[in-house]
Amino acid sequence: SMTGEQEDLSDAMDDMLLMISMAIIFVYLLLVPQFKSFIHPITIMGVIPLVMIGVAPALGLTGNYVSMPVLLGLILLAGTVVNNAILLLDYTLARREEGDTAEEAVAASVKARFRPIMMTALSDIAGMLPLAMQLALGSERFAPLGIVVVGGMAAATFLTTIMVPLTYVTFENLKNRLGVSDSEA
Repeated sequence: SMTGEQEDLSDAMDDMLLMISMAIIFVYLLLVPQFKSFIHPITIMGVIPLVMIGVAPALGLTGNYVSMPVLLGLILLAGTVVNNAILLLDYTLARREEGDTAEEAVAASVKARFRPIMMTALSDIAGMLPLAMQLALGSERFAPLGIVVVGGMAAATFLTTIMVPLTYVTFENLKNRLGVSDSEA
């Protein structure tokens, strides 16, 4: 059996995965009253897996493996990507209250919130590049965290601006077809 550091890492990763699962559930439960809907939080939480589209190639290209710094980077990414999705969806809902159609609201949302989302993404990437490139002495231990953030933010930012509006419009069209009102969703 594995002992020593490997056993400690295995135990820590099991605990971390449990905590990440619980965090996702709690974030969903916090978003339900915020948006007064069970569907809109799904739209927001659906962007979390998008970070893996950038993380996996970034780790593969640099020859790094899943470790505790990688998991910490995933937590950081999940928070930032959820924040970006909330920005888009909140503005979309505000435009819907003003009378816009779903398509008009998401188009206005992406147009209005693109700059703040890009500023967040670029500042995260610029802040993590020195760590990812191991420019400081001793930074090789946490370089995977920087690599994860750079790769994940690059992909997830682009995909979030596509997937959140697409998912929102899809759910709205589905609600209209089923005849479900906003208060029931």
